[in-house]
Amino acid sequence: MKILVVEDEKTTLRVLTVILSKWGYDVITAMDGDKALEILRKKDAPHLVLLDWVMPGKSGVEICKQVRKSEVEDSTYLIMLTTRANKEDIVKGLQAGANDYIVKPFNNEELHARVNAGAKIIELHQALELRVRELEEALNRVQTLEGIIPICSYCKNIRDDENYWQKVEAYIGTHSKARFSHGICPDCYEKYVVPQLNEVKDINESKN
Repeated sequence: MKILVVEDEKTTLRVLTVILSKWGYDVITAMDGDKALEILRKKDAPHLVLLDWVMPGKSGVEICKQVRKSEVEDSTYLIMLTTRANKEDIVKGLQAGANDYIVKPFNNEELHARVNAGAKIIELHQALELRVRELEEALNRVQTLEGIIPICSYCKNIRDDENYWQKVEAYIGTHSKARFSHGICPDCYEKYVVPQLNEVKDINESKN
């Protein structure tokens, strides 16, 4: 998974890049807020973002607000990584749209756990989005029967849109995903099958 690290302090940026790469992430970096927003506006932008608060260009809080206004707001997981540790700043960062907040100097194990948690949430969100798209495509493929359907009063054939007459099962099979299995209802059994059985029985008895 790609992760965007936004940090203007070169040493911290280098350390984060090494650590995250070691954990298996494809690291993309930016050293100012404007460059970070430029990356996040691309079609293949990372969904996981680790960003500082104070830096050149737009601040981390401003980036959070910009991302939350965009069309991809729900699929981007933002983690603030900053020295600003008082409760007011934490609340401000979260209210701006950050999903998580880590105070510098960070603990490697805590960072690992929080980044992995964000990655899992993104994976779940993407899986849900895929499932929704599949369901929407399935619904678009389903053809529904509605309106007035012309049906013969005698043979019960149905007239289709091209003015051809079809058996009911052929028409429904064409206009829906339904499949047919054939059986005999009780009324037809008594009306058609029983007389045939009796006829066969009479023939056999006459032969004997």
